[in-house]
Amino acid sequence: MSRAPITKEGSERLRAELDRLKFVDRPRIIAAIAEARAHGDLKENAEYHAARDQQSFAEGRIAELEGALSTAEVIDVSRLNPGNRVVFGAIVDLQDEDTGVAVTYQIVGDLEADIKRQLIAVSSPIARALIGKSSGDSFEFTAPNGVKHYEITGVRYS
Repeated sequence: MSRAPITKEGSERLRAELDRLKFVDRPRIIAAIAEARAHGDLKENAEYHAARDQQSFAEGRIAELEGALSTAEVIDVSRLNPGNRVVFGAIVDLQDEDTGVAVTYQIVGDLEADIKRQLIAVSSPIARALIGKSSGDSFEFTAPNGVKHYEITGVRYS
């Protein structure tokens, strides 16, 4: 069984989410279920059903996080020294060769990927195209909306 890589920061973020779910959300949801139960007839009790749905989601997420974190391999990116080559954990500055738009991404584990925070999964097409390249290299990859051409303008690790 291979261990999924995760950054130290990502591991800390996911552990904080796990703690919040277990020690803040779970007790709040249990209290909401108890209060809704006290209202009587559970068949037509929307508050009860909503609280049960929240409980189901929270328990599922807790199980998912516990399972993933127990098998993940935490990689401290600050201890890596690959020079200007792109490896797991790299923060990469890119420039779209077609539009000139500059973007910055960090390559992280699948579980911690969040495009809104510019964290891309190591298994994504763009990350797979970046791995092994160096600052100044140009590359292309196939995105869902066609082939994209980028130049790597910077590689750093924090």
